[in-house]
Amino acid sequence: MAQEKQTGQDTRRQFMKKTAVGGAAIATGLSLARSAHAAGDETIKIGMIGSGGRCSGAAVQSLRSDKGVKLVAMCDVFEDRVRASRNNISRALPDQVDVPDDQMFWDFEGYKKVIEASDVVLIACASKFHPMYAEAAVSAGKHVFVEKPHAIDPVGVRRMEKVCKIAEEKGVSIVSGLQSRYHKGWQATMEQIHNGAIGDIVTMQSTFLRAPYRVYGRDPNLTETEYHFWNWYHFCWLSGDDVTQSLVHNVDRMTWAMQGETPVRCFGLGGRCTSFGEVYGDMFDHHTAVYEYASGARCYAMCRTVSGCYGSSTDYIQGTKGRCALGSCKIEGETNWRYSGPSPSPYDEEQRALIASVRSGELINCGSYMSKSTMMGVLGQIACYQGTMIGWDQAYNAELEFGPSPDVTSFDTPAPTLKDETGNYPLPKPGLTKLV
Repeated sequence: MAQEKQTGQDTRRQFMKKTAVGGAAIATGLSLARSAHAAGDETIKIGMIGSGGRCSGAAVQSLRSDKGVKLVAMCDVFEDRVRASRNNISRALPDQVDVPDDQMFWDFEGYKKVIEASDVVLIACASKFHPMYAEAAVSAGKHVFVEKPHAIDPVGVRRMEKVCKIAEEKGVSIVSGLQSRYHKGWQATMEQIHNGAIGDIVTMQSTFLRAPYRVYGRDPNLTETEYHFWNWYHFCWLSGDDVTQSLVHNVDRMTWAMQGETPVRCFGLGGRCTSFGEVYGDMFDHHTAVYEYASGARCYAMCRTVSGCYGSSTDYIQGTKGRCALGSCKIEGETNWRYSGPSPSPYDEEQRALIASVRSGELINCGSYMSKSTMMGVLGQIACYQGTMIGWDQAYNAELEFGPSPDVTSFDTPAPTLKDETGNYPLPKPGLTKLV
């Protein structure tokens, strides 16, 4: 999406305004696409674009949210993943799966047939394709769930912004896989923060430290590009690397705490210390991104994917009047408070909300935080790769796209990166790599 040349302040203001649709449900009149389901007794047909663990999980959660939901179509770029997913979901919920062989697809065009067959489309696959598939679904007037990250580069972020605007115009829901927003305890805690319980936010520490995502050894029958897709979490051009892929959950919660305010700049450091070998692709195994806000507040966000090390998925927020341990839903300081209510799975809650929006016609458009939080991840990843301070506007307006456009990518696409003589894929070199 083309951007007009503006001052940095104007560009930030434009971004904030454009993404102000927000995560709350938006009441509208019923569109033709939704009116058939408003009575609550019609079947809602869901389709899956992607058949790995995350999309399969989302499908089960969606089916369990409403007995009137049926899975009717599935696709992936690998046949065995489609078949395995159908079998697993059928065993769990046999009465709600109606996916005959001719509604399973395993090529790069199958997403179109899934969209055609479905009322609601669940998208969770190689993240590079999320904006493209979401665009196709909402343009066809279908409700959408799209997993994080919602893009892996600035070009993709701007495309997803456009998608959320199309969803609004078409009268369909678009729900984000940033499931933190559906966590009951965190909702209540954020309300306390926004009401001033800890005062003005000064610093935030946010961590996602864990072992690596599952790695896949090379099947000799796969081409180089096919292997990248098979092991896509570990290739930047398909996944965006770990700030965008994982730490996005944390920076989304920090964006939430800041009531949608985005940082003005970021610097970062990262690299690879342990995870060597082709199965780790071209990903860093540790990152630290420091985000600076106009108010002077800072967010220190860290992720690591190394086995045998300290693990942590926590968020601490320090304010002028107190502090919050978000994972514990606890505030201490001038106000002492702790959440003690119900804690249903936020993964279940996001699917329940999506299906309920189809039933009721009360639309959900998560466009605001989808765009902002994804862009925070992208900004942090660029800063770590370059090793330099990067401004928000500088990154947001960049014509940076990792790898070829998703619109022209297939198994026939030459692999954008190849192993070197050591058996490893080349990595970005902070201080030398220039992306924006």
